[in-house]
Amino acid sequence: MRQVDLAAFDNSWYKPGRPLMIQLLWYFFGSPLGEGKLLPGSFHRGLLLRAFGAAVGKGVVIKPGVRVKYPWKLKIGNHSWIGEDAWIDNLGDVVIGDNVCISQGVYVCTGSHDMADPKFGLVVKGVEFRPGSWAGAFSVIYPGVVLEEGGIAAGGSVVRRNVGAWEVHGGNPARQVASRKLRE
Repeated sequence: MRQVDLAAFDNSWYKPGRPLMIQLLWYFFGSPLGEGKLLPGSFHRGLLLRAFGAAVGKGVVIKPGVRVKYPWKLKIGNHSWIGEDAWIDNLGDVVIGDNVCISQGVYVCTGSHDMADPKFGLVVKGVEFRPGSWAGAFSVIYPGVVLEEGGIAAGGSVVRRNVGAWEVHGGNPARQVASRKLRE
């Protein structure tokens, strides 16, 4: 039987997308300022993310405590909200469409490991939130997942598969529990 050998782990193929100096500036200055809870409002958070390469639309609300691994791998559409203590762990691209709500404590994960690989190889897949979708409080969004237009990941759910348009998925693992209908 084969054994897991973490000493053989090699992610040298992975490139974060910016030079080491930019990464260090983000980690030591940009990220702490953006995450900070002393400055109210969203304006400075949007400016910081833009300064480090994120595409941030108009009317975006970013609450205190939001963590972003690599802003240059983040695109946020117009009038989207990101709640307190959300963590966008974006080794891969994260695209947040217009009018998306990512509630407090949501964990967006774009990197994992190949469980069949004895070297525990790194796997990176982007995540996309299409217009009008909503990740409920404390939900976990796995690598490669797409929340289609109007789709909802219910609070506390663990979403490993795509959420269809206007579907509500909940539980662990998340599965469709309802359809979403907007009032006229």
